[in-house]
Amino acid sequence: MIKKILVSQPKPSSEKSPYYDIATDLGVELVFRPFFKVEGLSAKEFRQQKVNLLDYTAVVFTSRHAVDNYFNLAKEMRITIPEDMKYFCVIETIALYIQKYVQYRKRKVFFGNTGKIDSLIPTMVKHKTEKYLVPQSSVHTDSLTKLLDTNKLKHKECVMYRTVSNGLTDEEVKNFDYDMLVFFSPTGVKALKENIPDFKQGDIKIAAFGPATAKEVEAQGLKLDLQAPSQEYPSMTGALRAFLEKQKKNK
Repeated sequence: MIKKILVSQPKPSSEKSPYYDIATDLGVELVFRPFFKVEGLSAKEFRQQKVNLLDYTAVVFTSRHAVDNYFNLAKEMRITIPEDMKYFCVIETIALYIQKYVQYRKRKVFFGNTGKIDSLIPTMVKHKTEKYLVPQSSVHTDSLTKLLDTNKLKHKECVMYRTVSNGLTDEEVKNFDYDMLVFFSPTGVKALKENIPDFKQGDIKIAAFGPATAKEVEAQGLKLDLQAPSQEYPSMTGALRAFLEKQKKNK
């Protein structure tokens, strides 16, 4: 029976987070503990890529980290982002997050419905004249680049942030007694093995968000029990709730 779940993300700032509903409704304990933290590049580091933010008419956001670091870099470099800049986000939650920095206008904010870049491509193709900038992590694959090339879109990828280890303490390793682990990046999966080299999965369930994370789970010789996003469950919270309800019903 799953009672204690480690979610490898920072604790939600809002009390209305779906995670808290899951904990209350299904009687599970959720512990939020990222295995790594995200650091934004400094303006000096970013300039080495010779990318001018104002050369682009649209930005593609695949995560909140991308949103934060795009606007933080613009502020640090004293660049005013034009009012008519368009934003293309892989999912609605990221689109709504943009409101933290700019006024939300439907005519300039677009989003997909599955959490995967594929669902955003048809919308981007409708705006074929745009020059797309794609902020990325220092750890990424070239799959997105290939996809944009295939659809003949004008684009430029750039690194705006990186992940660094946020190691477990000796006490945390000693008391590592979770029934389920939820990962959101390949870096988080690798960090598990770095922190606990002799980790044995046993009956522990593992969930992964995104194909790259799922691939890394299997590459580390671990069994994947739950993967999101999917057509049915675009969010990890939705997939996790369904998984736990099914487990509870089968017990």
